Amino acid sequence: MFERCTGMGLVGIESFKVTIEADLSSGLPAFDIVGLPDAAVKESRDRVRSAMKNCGFDFPLGKITINLAPADIKKVGPLYDLPILIALLKLSEQLSANIDDAVFIGEISLSGIVNPVNGILPMTIEAQKLGYKRIFIPYENRAEAAVVRGLEVYPVKNIKQLHDHLTGRTPMKKADPEELTVTLGKFAVDFSQVKGQYEAKRALEIAAAGSHNVLLVGPPGSGKSMLAQRMPTILPDMTFEETIETTKIHSIAGNIPSGVSLINQRPFRSPHHTISPMGLAGGGSIPSPGEISLAHNGVLFLDELPEFSRTTMEVLRQPLEDGKVTISRVSGTLTYPCNVAMICAMNPCPCGYYATGVKKCSCSPTKVTRYLNKISGPLLDRIDIHVEVPSVSYEELSSAVPAETSEEIRRRVNKARIIQTERFKDLPVTSNARIPAGQLHDFCRLDEKADKMLEKAFDKMGLSSRAYSKILKVSRTIADLDNSEIIKTDHISEAIQYRSLDRKYWNRE
Repeated sequence: MFERCTGMGLVGIESFKVTIEADLSSGLPAFDIVGLPDAAVKESRDRVRSAMKNCGFDFPLGKITINLAPADIKKVGPLYDLPILIALLKLSEQLSANIDDAVFIGEISLSGIVNPVNGILPMTIEAQKLGYKRIFIPYENRAEAAVVRGLEVYPVKNIKQLHDHLTGRTPMKKADPEELTVTLGKFAVDFSQVKGQYEAKRALEIAAAGSHNVLLVGPPGSGKSMLAQRMPTILPDMTFEETIETTKIHSIAGNIPSGVSLINQRPFRSPHHTISPMGLAGGGSIPSPGEISLAHNGVLFLDELPEFSRTTMEVLRQPLEDGKVTISRVSGTLTYPCNVAMICAMNPCPCGYYATGVKKCSCSPTKVTRYLNKISGPLLDRIDIHVEVPSVSYEELSSAVPAETSEEIRRRVNKARIIQTERFKDLPVTSNARIPAGQLHDFCRLDEKADKMLEKAFDKMGLSSRAYSKILKVSRTIADLDNSEIIKTDHISEAIQYRSLDRKYWNRE
């Protein structure tokens, strides 16, 4: 006897169809699963057998073979429990229903309860693309799946409920997209809570408008972390495509808050400096997205940058440049997107007061040099904006004059992003930070005076070709904030200023 059922699998952030083929033949009782299953998939045998027994179903006797096709792709996780059980119920003639247009996903407990799994959103999207009409998913995953239009989503609490629905005894209620589509709430922090630091706020506004990387350098207590934590409040609105792509990554990682169906706020990830290279870039025996991919379309904040290991910091170099991270394993190669704006914060020395004028630095010159040199030149070169964050004066802290709110800054950022969206409508980029090298001069047109100024700065500062392109991209964003199509001297001079801080601390001529 032979039956089949349809499930879905995951490779990176993409999903693929998995056909569960079940065969029952005479012989000694056996239950084998083939098709490159991992340990969690193989354990489905015990979960399915116990769930069927505890829910009053008869487990078929004989030699059972389950094949997960295509057989050349590794199958991971417990999400195949539900389709395997449905195939066995049909195989043993305990279920008679047409399920050719249906997809089944879910982990089964020993009592028959259907437990949630990661990655429901990309699997539901793929099922809809493949033309399936119905999808049966765990009840707790209903908010994620409900956002996909074009197929009927049925949240399943237990296998008895599913059996009754498929046999027509007690129909289940479909997930209601209008009722279940819930997004994240408003932020609890605001830029109006930050006193002073006008230069740093301006730099972060430019970074938000063009998705640029930023380095904040200043003494302890100057507000570097406070500024970075408020960065999400001024980031531009996410497009629908960005929302779906971001939600897919967090769905795979199992990071979507309970009851939330879409990640509509740009992510803000702030890993501790003890994080491993694998934790930052992604990986593992079963590769999963790292912090840089979880920050996709948002911000990756690295506080106390020199405290990160050199290996961990160097892992960032290629992903920052390419906007994606590739993880290679024996079982295959996965690529996760990581289009992020990176914000780094650091003290200028171990004690925190070198060249700040706040108090005397207690570090020796050798100690200061060793501390600063933990950050390599190539990584520093990939950071678009370098800005100093000085200590705030008493007058600024005690001032009753209200500071500019995040909403006011965000309106300007959104206007600049609208300009960029129109500019790049025919390209696979969404921000100035990602302008392709071959089209840099097409989009970054300078007037004659601005061009002369950049030429002088290039020769005097000994800039690299990467630094040159970074200055052009930042000046393009500054011009967008100024609603100017042509990059002028004011725009280019401000962009050059954001590349001069390394000359003060690192003295890299």
